[in-house]
Amino acid sequence: MATLADLAELVRAPAALSVPGDVVAGAAAAGVLDRRTPALAGASVLLYWAGMAANDWADRRLDAVERPERPIPSGRVHPGAAVGLAAGLTAAGLGLAAAAGGRRATAVAVPLAVAVWGYDLRAKNTAAGPAVMAACRGLDVLLGAAGGRLSRALPAALTVAAHTWTVTALSRREVTGADVTLPLGTLAGTALVATSAVTAPRPRPTRPPADGDVTVRSAPALRSRRAALAAALPAALTAWYAAGYGRAQARVVADPSAGRVRAAVGAGITGLPALQGALTARSGAGLLGLAVAAAAPLGRRLARRVSPT
Repeated sequence: MATLADLAELVRAPAALSVPGDVVAGAAAAGVLDRRTPALAGASVLLYWAGMAANDWADRRLDAVERPERPIPSGRVHPGAAVGLAAGLTAAGLGLAAAAGGRRATAVAVPLAVAVWGYDLRAKNTAAGPAVMAACRGLDVLLGAAGGRLSRALPAALTVAAHTWTVTALSRREVTGADVTLPLGTLAGTALVATSAVTAPRPRPTRPPADGDVTVRSAPALRSRRAALAAALPAALTAWYAAGYGRAQARVVADPSAGRVRAAVGAGITGLPALQGALTARSGAGLLGLAVAAAAPLGRRLARRVSPT
């Protein structure tokens, strides 16, 4: 019988730390950060774990040859239990999204679930694989914005989707190693993602300062410092993201072996919260952006115990 540790390995439990930030970034961009956001983030995690379990079920015969140590080919998790877990997590994720966000959240969560299963069962080993996985992450961001105008969260969704495309493209060479042109291409993509995160449009203030607001008029220096911090924080978090993920890809350029590729994929997964934090801070939620980014070092530590790839 499978243990909790086996199931955690099956669903890549630590990698789920990269998921809630999608929803938070989307909600911040749309201006709908509220009590629904944590529940929608939970729904997103459930759908992510479902996708991981379905992925290993779909790949069980290939993994028996290439990665026999994984839970299913090693015999620690029965294939029927894996697909059953994937189905149950999907149902739970959709149910939680509907309960938290109603019809609008459901209208995003259902296509997200379809895209997740479509990737695992059909698209993964085709040329469309990276694009489908990128769509999954983009929809994940829009799930957080479901209570507001989705168009406001579209830049953040496209930025996260572009990052996901680079990680997925690299992941397809985790076993065989890569041609040097692949990491060069994903490095260029990472540079574009970082530029997009820094130059994303700022939201308009929800309430302009009133002429009679004594506190506002009496503290111009404080306002100036806050404005400088608000501008610097997204740039700092973006630089952190780009440096960590970029270095890992640069190592693949120097040595495109399978081990280096896997390390770069892991860096892309565990480094995503820093990018999500930058997008959240860029939308005006600086402290929340820092909290989201804090998942990056935690994810790296946990990844030493359970592989995120």
